[in-house]
Amino acid sequence: MNAPRFLQAGLLISALFFAGACMALDAPKERPILQVTGKITEKNAGESARFDMKMIEALPQHTFTTSTPWFDKPVKFTGPLLSDVLAAVKASGSTVSAVAINDYKVSIPATDASKFKVIVARLIDDKPIPVREKGPLFVVYPFDSSAELRTSTYYERSIWQLKALDIQ
Repeated sequence: MNAPRFLQAGLLISALFFAGACMALDAPKERPILQVTGKITEKNAGESARFDMKMIEALPQHTFTTSTPWFDKPVKFTGPLLSDVLAAVKASGSTVSAVAINDYKVSIPATDASKFKVIVARLIDDKPIPVREKGPLFVVYPFDSSAELRTSTYYERSIWQLKALDIQ
């Protein structure tokens, strides 16, 4: 039995609507570790988007090893790209204000996220990052990939103990 064309079209539109609704940012099931506010359209907690560690782990993961001023030897960092976090909340601003647990703040140009493949690290050398050791999230640039990144400008943008991003 064939359904009339208008009914088929209606079913297709309904299916696409519900598929899109399922792709919305789910609410965290565990304790949130990152809150994103500002110019975002995907929200799961009032006017903000909150992520627990499982949500951060569910984003595509990337790894690089780089030297930093904070460790004596090159360290392997793993986590989602900052650009993937921004895409998950459909961010549209030009500046990312990053805030640490101790309320330290730094402004990161949104273009850095894709230009430099900045990672929101959740692992150092394949281990979760304890709060006492700069965790649970650490914004890191791939410093060894370019001399341009080995300056105080980019070291200052690498914020550890990240708790919030505000997109402006």
